[in-house]
Amino acid sequence: MAATRQALSRLALPRAGLTKSILKPSRSARAFASPATSSPATWTPNKTETTTLSNGFTIATESNPGQQTATVGVWIDAGSRAETDANNGTAHFLEHLAFKGTKNRTQNQLELEIENMGGHLNAYTSRENTVYYAKAFKNDVAKSVEILSDILQNSRLDESAIEREREVILREQEEVDKQLEEVVFDHLHATAFQGQPLGRTILGPKENILAIQRQDLVDYIKKNYTSDRMVLVGAGGVDHGELVKLAEKHFGGLKASPTPTVFGSARSQTPDFVGSEVRIRDDAYPTAHIAIAVEGVSWKDDNYFTALVAQAIIGNWDRAMGNAPFLGSKLASFVHKHHLANSFMSFSTSYSDTGLWGIYLVTDHLTEIDDLVHFALREWTRLATSVDESEVERAKAQLKASLLLSLDGTTAIAEDIGRQLVTTGRRMTPGEVERVVGAITPKDVMKFAEKHIWDQDIAISAFGSVEGLFDYQRIRNDMTRMFS
Repeated sequence: MAATRQALSRLALPRAGLTKSILKPSRSARAFASPATSSPATWTPNKTETTTLSNGFTIATESNPGQQTATVGVWIDAGSRAETDANNGTAHFLEHLAFKGTKNRTQNQLELEIENMGGHLNAYTSRENTVYYAKAFKNDVAKSVEILSDILQNSRLDESAIEREREVILREQEEVDKQLEEVVFDHLHATAFQGQPLGRTILGPKENILAIQRQDLVDYIKKNYTSDRMVLVGAGGVDHGELVKLAEKHFGGLKASPTPTVFGSARSQTPDFVGSEVRIRDDAYPTAHIAIAVEGVSWKDDNYFTALVAQAIIGNWDRAMGNAPFLGSKLASFVHKHHLANSFMSFSTSYSDTGLWGIYLVTDHLTEIDDLVHFALREWTRLATSVDESEVERAKAQLKASLLLSLDGTTAIAEDIGRQLVTTGRRMTPGEVERVVGAITPKDVMKFAEKHIWDQDIAISAFGSVEGLFDYQRIRNDMTRMFS
């Protein structure tokens, strides 16, 4: 089982293949509100219903009785951020063991049961959440919920399985270390939130993977897999009342935390964003990979959607696309015209109480790195002073279209419901989001940029042939320049 990064926009969902019975998802690609070629139609979703049991366990559904399939899953308000330096990697390790057998089923029995249902079982870990879900025919919803309950409450955590998965996770870590984007963004978190839980990786350091024992897993479950930190979500061919009954039956005995969690409430301590940098120069790589970020906004922030619109204005570009001169992004046109980069992508990643807003640059034009960074940051500061209505409207159209595209299917809808409930306490319907995004003006974007971008400290993560990257203070100075 593999970890997934926090999606960089609310509309970007963790990716999971559905090609075999019990799946091991790859680490999700960083995703964005993708450009669209047409404006979205008006969205008319079914109602999202929620119920909370007496023990604090929440059930949420979006029912479509005519649909023959359904996705049901449990979203847990705990991921790598709930760990310490000593047990960092435990949440992901635990996810690996979820399908290795329970007190009621061996691994083979579990796989055979899912296979015979024609269903799919999946899981992923992020910095703030752990998710276990199943997609099946609507007649098998009850069985799916019972299996999820068994996995979450009765995993055997055999010593032999722990040792086998230890090797699997170490190999996974080796593969992740070959993915430069993953490496750069892990280092970006580490420097921006240094010495804090949000700065740790999801897989954890190698020494922790080698040291984690069964008791560490048991302790993590006891502390974090509590009723008040879980949401059972159903989407598609599900009945809310029936799912509530199933929750009572299978999760009604779960205990709440000593101090019960209220979804959407403020965490005890908001992370401090640290203006800083980390550079790993390795001239064996022919390219420079550079991520630059300011402190972003949380899921609940009033400027959340404005941040996404600002992100879309900066845009994304890849020289392999071949149509850069016709993209709406001014930075894309400039970079394409002057041959400054291989690609770039803007991002706005949010957490429950903070975020990162920035850009990821890749270039093999090693003598022009300073120009690339300079002109990218020039676009950032321009957002605080002069934004055209046309580029704001383009960005809004892309964002709304991306929303509709991302909610294609019961699994995507379940993901949207689960993530919103555990992070904000309620679900904004796509219709609500469409109205909020539609109301954003150029003035709103400039106000956001003036507050969150102009003259703000930055975090920098760079890897590869980065000798040509100017020193931190020189780059930081670009955050206060006025450009014509």
